[in-house]
Amino acid sequence: MDDAALKSLLDTSKTVAIVGLSTDPEKTSSKIAEILIGAGYDVIPVHPKATEILGRTAYPTLSDIPFPVDIVDVFRPSADTPPIAQQAVAIGAKTLWLQLGIASEESRAIAEAGGLTYLEDICIGESTKRLGNRAAAA
Repeated sequence: MDDAALKSLLDTSKTVAIVGLSTDPEKTSSKIAEILIGAGYDVIPVHPKATEILGRTAYPTLSDIPFPVDIVDVFRPSADTPPIAQQAVAIGAKTLWLQLGIASEESRAIAEAGGLTYLEDICIGESTKRLGNRAAAA
């Protein structure tokens, strides 16, 4: 995806569910969530045990989120991503985004077969900072 398409995707998305968002504020996933919150996104933590992260209600799975999600951003090992891709398709997300260092051909196939935009091995936080943020564009 070129920068213009990536910026368009970021500018037109509002909700980002982060699968694997840590409860530890020092972890990378937490720092990325803070970047996204600062950029004007509605960040939804997805964590199997936490009920709240960064002052936001956390959900155990994607299917527990009671409203539409634009981007599913994943901070989990590559091998764990195919079931997440299936859930992203099932909830009608628009994009499956695997963070920097995470890639999966199986997840790509699932997401693309389900009509989702698929990105892998790229940081949504760095992309947001580099291309400008939704809040600035809105």
